[in-house]
Amino acid sequence: MPLAVVTGAGIRVGRAIALALARDGFDVVLHANRSVDAAHRVRAEAEALGRRAFVEPADLADTAAVQALAARLVRVHGTVDVLVNSAAAYAHVDFADVTPAQLEAMWRVNVAAPFFLVQGLLPALRASSRAAVVNVTDMAISHAYTATHFFSHYLASKAALDQLTRSLALELGPAVRVNAVAPGPVAVAAETTDAQKADMLARVPLRREGSPDDVARAVVFLANSPYITGQTLRVDGGLSVA
Repeated sequence: MPLAVVTGAGIRVGRAIALALARDGFDVVLHANRSVDAAHRVRAEAEALGRRAFVEPADLADTAAVQALAARLVRVHGTVDVLVNSAAAYAHVDFADVTPAQLEAMWRVNVAAPFFLVQGLLPALRASSRAAVVNVTDMAISHAYTATHFFSHYLASKAALDQLTRSLALELGPAVRVNAVAPGPVAVAAETTDAQKADMLARVPLRREGSPDDVARAVVFLANSPYITGQTLRVDGGLSVA
């Protein structure tokens, strides 16, 4: 069976991605940090589908822990076919109040962790005949909307991850494809007010909020599309063109 590694696989979008890949025939490595118990429940669901599943705890804010995780996966599994960088830190903070520590923490999880995880997994990815990396970014990095106010440091980090996607597509091809999925109003942050949500959905051509499964389907599509690399697929109900 092909093997997929999914970060942040215990809850929300990461959980949906891991289970969608399991349904598509992948064994799955489920990374989690604060949601390890939830990741074990996802493991049981994946195993019920007939797949092998492994839970790997790690704090992605700790670069040494990220490098150790990558080295362990290379040693234990040898080959990784798909890496999905889904885990993310985000916080609702007025730009004037963002501290250096808050910005650094956001950068470590949302940029440095994917960077060094791909770097560390390169031997295992290059051992695959179908290697693909899919990064989860955010459509608001190019089309901001009201509900994304007070997330400046988060969006700056996701913009960096989007650029990393294109840079790695050039540098790692043809052996490794690198793409991104950019969700729009999907699993909207709890800090979003009812008024902000109503304003946002009124401008979405499909007139509804998306689900984690919508993002998961896009990830599976990119994982299985051998002639697509360096692209960002927006999953936003059309909000980016409204």
